[in-house]
Amino acid sequence: MAKWTPKHAAPEPLEGPVVATITGGTILWFVLFLVQVPFYGWYEDHDLTWWIWTCLAGGGLGLIGVWYVRKRDAAIKRAEAARSETKHAE
Repeated sequence: MAKWTPKHAAPEPLEGPVVATITGGTILWFVLFLVQVPFYGWYEDHDLTWWIWTCLAGGGLGLIGVWYVRKRDAAIKRAEAARSETKHAE
């Protein structure tokens, strides 16, 4: 079986408002959790409590994601500043 190789270069990754996107998603997970909590009894009666806990897990993982993308964004900015400083020094 032959190994597949791409015939063209991969496009550059899209960079957008990553921190805002992850923060918005995290807030949405927590809002969904808070909206469902008052109906816990109904979810429990129908064996659907996993919906509530999924929203809480999504919010918790989102907090980790916010921390990660903020650190990543800061590292990218530091690297760009160092690259810019190196060019000016030459």
